[in-house]
Amino acid sequence: MSDGGVPSAGAGTSTSSSTRRLELQGFRGVAALSTVVFHVWQQYYVYDARGAHPPVDNPYLGALVSLEVIDLFFVMSAYLLTLSYARAAIDGDDRTRPASDFLFRRATRILPLYFLAVLLVWSLRNPSLPGDWRDLLEHLTFTHVLDRERIFYTLGPTWSLSLEIAFYFTLVALGPPTIRACRRLRTRRARVALCTAGCAALYLAPLAWIAVAHHALGVPHTDWPVYFGPQARLGGFAAGMFLAVLLVALGDRARLGTRAATATAVATTAALYALSYYSTPENTWHTYYHPLAALLWFALLYATLHIRGTAHPRWHGVLRTRWLTGVGLISYSLYIWHEPLMLALYDTGALPHSQSAFPLAATLVVAAGVLVATVSYWAVEYPGSLLAGLRDRRGRPREFYPAPGPEPMGEPRGEPEPAVR
Repeated sequence: MSDGGVPSAGAGTSTSSSTRRLELQGFRGVAALSTVVFHVWQQYYVYDARGAHPPVDNPYLGALVSLEVIDLFFVMSAYLLTLSYARAAIDGDDRTRPASDFLFRRATRILPLYFLAVLLVWSLRNPSLPGDWRDLLEHLTFTHVLDRERIFYTLGPTWSLSLEIAFYFTLVALGPPTIRACRRLRTRRARVALCTAGCAALYLAPLAWIAVAHHALGVPHTDWPVYFGPQARLGGFAAGMFLAVLLVALGDRARLGTRAATATAVATTAALYALSYYSTPENTWHTYYHPLAALLWFALLYATLHIRGTAHPRWHGVLRTRWLTGVGLISYSLYIWHEPLMLALYDTGALPHSQSAFPLAATLVVAAGVLVATVSYWAVEYPGSLLAGLRDRRGRPREFYPAPGPEPMGEPRGEPEPAVR
């Protein structure tokens, strides 16, 4: 998802920052495409008296397609947005933006496209007013993640944007006090320890919530607000925050060689697949899927961002391919539009309804989604992001029409400009 709100910022490492930026963009592309295929997979499930039947009866393929990547978006987003706070807290490099400016820039990145999509899709699905006004209100205020019935209405995948918004406010609430507390500490080690403890607390609190909800209260996994709300999913952001703290703390130390980075990437990818394969509703792997996945994505991103020297593993080359980074660039638009597009194609018969047609359907939705997302990016998302230019580097409103200074003595006045009608 952009990220669903994931910024297109650099990784902030001291070497090859542009390459790291491309690799993160490649990850966005992989995650966005995986999300599209997963939702097509869900669309082609068949439910009857005997249970749920996937479009392809192959548990190995099912585990691959169902490997959720939303936690990757969360970890990347938190990592990138926490970097400036981590540098300020640990090294005193205070270049963080004021909270109001940070939130303003996030709003210009997310809201124009999101509000347009919500209003358009809701209007098409509610042609007679007042329609489901509560659904519209909740989506416009990012509170639909707290509604068990409407959490997946209008734009199903955008429940994750509610968590992004919650994280933004968490970051601006905790970041400045943490920086002030770190400035009172004499040693760098103490500052790193304080930041690490904060990240650990933010990770463990949702873990405790999940444990109590599942084991003590017996809340089923289908009670979506309990397990999808910010109180349960902030751990993914905490993992990304700790990644920022760790990389700032280490600097050029403890960098991985290409072999170690490749081994780490292979091991974490295999672990992510195993987690998906062994996860079934209500078992331990399913209950703690997202906190565990966040740790594994953390390890994979560490192996991507913290490599010794200028040589790169071969798998980095895949992430830097132009077509994949291109998909990463439009990933937020693709995340927003792919589900309503898929449903429209399915309902009008443009997609075949037979389960055996899943591969064809996935290909068609990906192709149509990328096309629509490309148009959306250049027509809506990119122009909307330019609104950030309304503020200068210090967060103050930019003066586009400065008042003219006093005219030098003795110079003749020019002819007045004609009035514009």
